[in-house]
Order: sequence, then C-alpha cells, then structure tokens
Amino acid sequence: MRIPIYQVDAFATRRFAGNPAAVMPLERFLDDATLQAVAAENNLAETAYLVRKGDDWDLRWFTPAVEVPLCGHATLASAWAVGERIEPGRQSMVFHSKSGPLTVRKHGSRVVMDFPKRTCTPVEPVPALERALRAKPKELYFDSVNYVAVLDSAETVRTLSPGIMEIAGLDRAGGVVVTAAGDQGYDCVSRYFAPAKGVEEDPVTGSAHCALAPFWSARLKKPEIRAYQASARGGEIICRPKGDRVELEGECVFYMEGTVEI
Repeated sequence: MRIPIYQVDAFATRRFAGNPAAVMPLERFLDDATLQAVAAENNLAETAYLVRKGDDWDLRWFTPAVEVPLCGHATLASAWAVGERIEPGRQSMVFHSKSGPLTVRKHGSRVVMDFPKRTCTPVEPVPALERALRAKPKELYFDSVNYVAVLDSAETVRTLSPGIMEIAGLDRAGGVVVTAAGDQGYDCVSRYFAPAKGVEEDPVTGSAHCALAPFWSARLKKPEIRAYQASARGGEIICRPKGDRVELEGECVFYMEGTVEI
C-alpha cells in the first residue's frame, strides 16, 4: 500500500521554523498499531491522518508515542495539504475530530482555525513541578490537560532548562506550559513540554493556546493576542477568543512531499 505524505512547517513564515507536521490522506483509517508505527517512523511531533467524509474530513493526530485528542499545528498543516495539494484552491473545510468539528478557513496566506476554549483553573503549588522546572512559578493553573505555569518574565521562559524526565513523571498533566508576558512586540511568550506524550519540547503548540489565548486576553484586556512560542525553532500564533471557542491563525511553509509504502 502506498500513501501520499506531505511535510509542512506550521506556524512558520520561513522554512526550518515553526512546527513540522506530516499529513497523510487515507481511504480509511488503518489499525491503530499501524498508525502509531508510521507516526513513530516519521518521528515528528505530530502525524495527521485524513479520511474524506463527504465534503469534510475525519482527522486524527499521533505523536511518535500516543494518539492525542487535539493538535493545532498538524490541523494547520492538514488545511494546507487539502487547500494546496489535495483540493487546490479550496478556501474552507471542516475536520471532524475527537475534539468535535474544527472549522478552518484561508485568510490570504494565513489559515484561521476554530478550536474549543480551555479554561485555566488555579491550583496549589506543586513542589515536584517546581523542581522539574528549576523555577518557581508566580502562578499555577490546570487547563484540563496541562499545567500552565506563569513565570516572572519572558527571559525566564526563553532560557528555562527543565528536567525533562521529571516533567514526564508528574501526576495528572499531559504536559507543562510555561508562559509570561511578552517581549519583542509579542503579548505573551510560552514553551511546552510533553515528554509523557513522546515530545520533549513541542516547537509550536496550537492546542496550548486554546488556554493561553483567553488567559492573556483577559489579563491584558485585548481581544487579539500576538503570541510567540519560544522554542529553538520558534513560531507565531495570532489568537482571538470567541466565547467558548478560540481562533488560532498562522502560516505554513511547504517542506516536502512523497509516498510512504506500508
């Protein structure tokens, strides 16, 4: 069986930045073990699998280690693949996922995604988290998936060197988002660590901004947030909270396409 594959740098305006994702359109979903094995072979933060559903698409995402219920950058990459390669010129689409329907539309060279909002709920300090981060958060929250640790400055976020294996051993969180008020023209900066999911540090994480966007929008009293994820690759996301939803906007840069044989 031969399957097309597209690799795209998402939330990027230049190649080798943002977050690379593989997109693979299928006639039907293969068994989970095969989907997971292919994602591990691709060895990217995420591999997205698409199956046509009428005019829409079913969409699933796999890290090299696990399936996840929501992924921003691989959805962005999927929209690029549909609009540029699979159905050239298509301007809007709906992806059906484990997080419900996700509506995506083109906006010039950018793509706007409609995602579910996550609410940051304050939690008590977690000593194991502080030891793992090598930093003491000013505030700590849980967004139903991840810990969200507010640090004292953007510089602290940028230079943080946490204990990855210690983060992997934390109790209830899928990962840890660290964030602070922005610098260099951005409203906020962040980084995301998810070693328990097979991703030590994710380059740019759309799903994390489902929580960061409403958090910083409320704090800064701004309807639109210009966010930067300060990983080694780095990437920019424009975020707009919309009630119980969040719009995430970004660009993609094509890297390669080919065929996988299974």
